[in-house]
Amino acid sequence: MTESEIRAAVYARLDALGIAYRVARHAPAAHIDDCAEIGRRLGATVCKNYFLTTKSHRVYCLCVARPEVRLRTSDLSRQAGTPRLSFAGEDDMVSRLGTRPGSVSPMGLLFDPDGCVRLLVDEGLRGFGDLAFHPCDNTETLAMSEDDFFNRFLPATGHVPQFVTFSGRPFEDTTRFDIL
Repeated sequence: MTESEIRAAVYARLDALGIAYRVARHAPAAHIDDCAEIGRRLGATVCKNYFLTTKSHRVYCLCVARPEVRLRTSDLSRQAGTPRLSFAGEDDMVSRLGTRPGSVSPMGLLFDPDGCVRLLVDEGLRGFGDLAFHPCDNTETLAMSEDDFFNRFLPATGHVPQFVTFSGRPFEDTTRFDIL
C-alpha cells in the first residue's frame, strides 16, 4: 500500500468506529520538534512515538510518550520485561506498522492484526486531554480525545497498553517554531 492508501485506511477505520478527529495538513514533520505548532493548532498534545525491538527481533514495542520525556531504553526494557530494546529499522516499521521513519504512530497498530507489536504507553499521558498522532504519514496530524484513543481506538486494534513511567529530567525544548 502507498502512504496515501495507508492514510486513507486509517481515516476510514476511525470513521467506521465513529471516532471524531481533527486533521492538520502541513510540511513533513519527521521529529517531535516539528510538531509543537501543529499541536497548538489542533489543541492537542502531539505524542512522541518510538518503534523498538530486541537484538533478536523477536519482540517489537511501540512506545507512545509525552513530547518532553527522555527515553532511556534500559529503563523501558526493564519495565517491559524484555531484553534490551533498541530502535527498529525501516524494514521492520514497514512490515509491522505500515509506516516509515518520521511517521511512526499508534495508528499503525491497525496494520498489526496479529498483535506482534506490544504497546507501551507513558503513564503521564493519562488525563492529558486530546492526543495527536500522524496517520502513518508525516504530512498530516490527527487529534482525538484521550477517551476515544484509549477506550475505542486501541480496543479496536486488539492492543492493550502497558503503562510505563519515565524518570529523570524531562527534555528541555528551547527550539523556536515557525508557523507552517
